[in-house]
Amino acid sequence: MLVRPKAVAFDIIGTVFSMEPMRPALVAMGLPPLALDFLYTAGLRDMFALAATGTFAPFQSVLSGCLDEVLAMHGLSASPEDRNAVLGMMKALPPHEDAKAAFEVLADSGIRVFAVSNGAAATTRGLLAAAGMEGLVERVLSVEDVKLSKPRAEVYCHATRAAVLAPGDMAMIATHPWDLHGARMAGLMTGYVARGVPYSPALEPPDLTGETLLEVASAMARLAPSQPDA
Repeated sequence: MLVRPKAVAFDIIGTVFSMEPMRPALVAMGLPPLALDFLYTAGLRDMFALAATGTFAPFQSVLSGCLDEVLAMHGLSASPEDRNAVLGMMKALPPHEDAKAAFEVLADSGIRVFAVSNGAAATTRGLLAAAGMEGLVERVLSVEDVKLSKPRAEVYCHATRAAVLAPGDMAMIATHPWDLHGARMAGLMTGYVARGVPYSPALEPPDLTGETLLEVASAMARLAPSQPDA
């Protein structure tokens, strides 16, 4: 039986903040609309390769190499200024429309809120501050703290240590099944923000599923709290 988590860690890029503004910017460079999806998944591919071999590079530098890759695949090139402008958009992504409400539902229920990102902590803080959500987050955590990217267990364990909680007392909310698979394997509760995308049956299933951030956060807030030890 599921019980209310004492803290929730949110994935940031894609889950809380949308990359969609980058799509027209890539199209303006001559790339097809799906280039954004390839760019992001290629970046994850290389981050996963680094994590699997126990090595690390900042996500921004990984994404820069992947942008060169996608441009070359389409026989294109771009000036350093244009490349930097597109990659710089990662620091000014808009929140999904229900993101702040999702954070507030948890905070109002006494559930602590953390941010855990494959990106830099400074970037995450900037995104949260621009969205007026910084005050709802107890702590911003980055894979740069442990020099390994998600879905390595070390990242989720870093989050539980930062919260001073057992893994089972913390939940992870994300729109990426691979992220939730990693969290589940590390012992965390998980909530999947589906947005119309099915969850792969090959991965560890989420504990809760909803179409939106607010649905998943509300479902966690409605869970009964754990009973104190007698």
